[in-house]
Amino acid sequence: MHLDPSLFDPSRADPETIALNGQLERLSTNLPNPIEVGIEPLREARLKGRGLFGPIIRSPNGIDRTIPGPNGPLKLRVFAPDHLQGVFLHFHGGGWAMGSAEYQDGRLEQIANAAGVAAVSVDYRLAPEHPYPAPADDSEAAARWIVENAVPEFGTDRIVVGGSSAGAHLAVTAMLRMRDHDDYTGFAGAALTYGFFDLSLTPSARNWGDRMLVMNTDLCRWFADAYAAGADLADPDVSPMYADLIGLPPALFIVGTQDPLLDDSVMLASRWAAAGNTTELVVVPGAAHGFAGAPTRVGSEARERTDRFIAERIG
Repeated sequence: MHLDPSLFDPSRADPETIALNGQLERLSTNLPNPIEVGIEPLREARLKGRGLFGPIIRSPNGIDRTIPGPNGPLKLRVFAPDHLQGVFLHFHGGGWAMGSAEYQDGRLEQIANAAGVAAVSVDYRLAPEHPYPAPADDSEAAARWIVENAVPEFGTDRIVVGGSSAGAHLAVTAMLRMRDHDDYTGFAGAALTYGFFDLSLTPSARNWGDRMLVMNTDLCRWFADAYAAGADLADPDVSPMYADLIGLPPALFIVGTQDPLLDDSVMLASRWAAAGNTTELVVVPGAAHGFAGAPTRVGSEARERTDRFIAERIG
C-alpha cells in the first residue's frame, strides 16, 4: 500500500468537488442538528427527501425478506440479477442512528448488475433506541446467515462485505466477529467507504472543529456516544481500529481528504496491510464525507472502483 502525499494538497481538488463541498456545507448547516433536537427530526428530513442527497427512490426490483435475528425477525433488502457469481453483503450508513436497507436501492441495484452479485442490505436496529451491541449483533447475525445460506439461496459461496460510514464499521465488526466466534475467514473481500472505525475519534475527527461539512467534531462524537452508550470506546468490538486484524480479506478503502473521518480509513488501511492482508487505499483530494453518493466525476469514479473491486473479488 502506497500513500502519495500530494493527494493531500488542497490544490489537487477539482472545481466540481469544491463546488459540491460548498453545496453540502450549506445543506448540512440547514438540516436539524441531533445534538440540539434529537435524532427524529433528522430522520424525518431524510425520509421526506430533504437529506443531503435528495429524495429516497425505492426500486420495484428490490425484494424484502426476513431472516432470524437476535431480537426477532431481521429484514434484508435483496437485489439478485438473473446471472450472478457472488453475494455483496451491505450495511448502510447513517451514524448507526439513521437510514434503512431500502434507502439506497439505486446504488444496490447498480452494484448487483455491474458486479454480477446478489446485493443484500441489512436493516439493523438503530441507536440511540438500540445502542451497542444491538446493531453489531444484527450485523453478525446477517453475516452468519449469508455464510450459511449463500449456496442454497444464491448458488455461490463467494461473499464480499461492505458499506459506507457507520456501515463500513459494521462490516468490519461482522467480519471480526465471524472470525472470532465462528472461526470463519472465508470472505472474498471488503469494500469500505469512508468508515467510522475509531469511536474515541482519530486525530482528523478530533481536530476538524466546528465546520459542518456533512460531519464535524461534535457530531462525530454525538453519533459515537449514541452508538456506544457508555461502552469502552477502545474495546475492539466497539472500535475496530483497536482490533487484531489478522486473517481478514483483501480490502478497498475509499475516503476524501475533506472528511473528518479521513484518518479512520488511512490508519485502519495501514493496520490492515500491516496484519498481512491485501489492501488498497484510495484517497480523493478535496472530497467530503458522502461524496461517493454524489453525481460528480470523483463520485462516479469511486462507485465504479467499488463495483470493479467487488467483481474482481467475486471472480
